[in-house]
Amino acid sequence: MEHPNAVLLTGFYNAFAARDGEAMATAYTPDAEFSDPVFTDLQGDEIGAMWKMLCSRATDLRVEASGISADDGDGKAHWEAWYTFTKTGRPVHNVIDATFVFRNGRIAVHHDRFDLWKWAGQALGTPGKLLGWSPIIRGAVRKQARDGLAKYMRG
Repeated sequence: MEHPNAVLLTGFYNAFAARDGEAMATAYTPDAEFSDPVFTDLQGDEIGAMWKMLCSRATDLRVEASGISADDGDGKAHWEAWYTFTKTGRPVHNVIDATFVFRNGRIAVHHDRFDLWKWAGQALGTPGKLLGWSPIIRGAVRKQARDGLAKYMRG
């Protein structure tokens, strides 16, 4: 029998595949923490808002999760996403490894790891391929994402 936290993660990624940001948001504790190479320090309601924003903007998103495992305290998953980056119209295939910490049957800490340089090359084209490693491009991508989330949260 699967651990309840593994069931939670399976449901989380199934909701992502269905572009259901609302369902994804309910998987987190109110004081949860999230980070990835783009959204480096989200907390609480920002996390659910990020998933809702990403799901609402996705027109051709495909998500596949594998390697999901969890126990009472920790969990992990591997997931891949295929989509068109809306700012440039370029196709992206992002490969992500996630780790989780659980509290009271919900996600308290979530870290996604992926190669930002590779992502930038796909999403941004030549500038991303040439400069995706640089602090300037990384900072610009992070600022644009953070600003977009703030605007989304303002409605």
